[in-house]
Amino acid sequence: MSSNSDPAPDRREFLRQAATVAGILALPAAARAAGAPAAQTPADESAAGGAGWLCFSPDEAAWVERLVDVLCPADELTPRGVDCGLAFFFDRQLAGAYGRGERLYLQGPWRPAIPEDGYQLPLTPEAYFKVGLKAAEEAARARHQRGFADLGAAEADAFLQLLAAGQLKTPHVNLAHWFDELVYPLFQQACFSDPIHGGNHDRVFWKMIGYPGLPAVNGLNMVKYRGKPFPGAKTPRSIEDFS
Repeated sequence: MSSNSDPAPDRREFLRQAATVAGILALPAAARAAGAPAAQTPADESAAGGAGWLCFSPDEAAWVERLVDVLCPADELTPRGVDCGLAFFFDRQLAGAYGRGERLYLQGPWRPAIPEDGYQLPLTPEAYFKVGLKAAEEAARARHQRGFADLGAAEADAFLQLLAAGQLKTPHVNLAHWFDELVYPLFQQACFSDPIHGGNHDRVFWKMIGYPGLPAVNGLNMVKYRGKPFPGAKTPRSIEDFS
């Protein structure tokens, strides 16, 4: 979470670390600028495949657009998050098999869990995301008398910092857990997944970190170019290039 004035090296290091955590993997397919009106379709339809929202209402879409624009502000490294397709990725993942919890055990019983227990909620990821978003929006209005999507960049960034640090309390949702365990991982995946899943538009994050793309075709290149610049990193290839 940074502003447009942050130095490029800091942001590059942040995204490199995010790539390591995310493992450059996508889940199975399934902000607006301050003061801009909520949209029913992503702000840049070319980055969003030209389609409307499948999971989000207009207000939810505006919230997620503000989120990804704060987490990924436009600078010399990438466009803003919406133009990178990040909000579109959120929508499609939550509208698909992942959002429906098709690989999760949702029958209970549920108990207070340790991290090693994995997902321990009766809600699907889509439902959990929406419940958390509603609670976060209520927290934003209580703190700023405005919705999150209407906050300026600095205010929205500070709000997310407090939320992630567990300093914003709501009676029904642990917002820090919601952000750390669901929202931020989706953001990482949106940045570094294969563009076929909707995010990482034009392979912008792969180009930024020098990732050549589809790893199945790079076994020999990893040996040949170990410790050397790899020419193919300038034009990474996705699943789309092989389908």
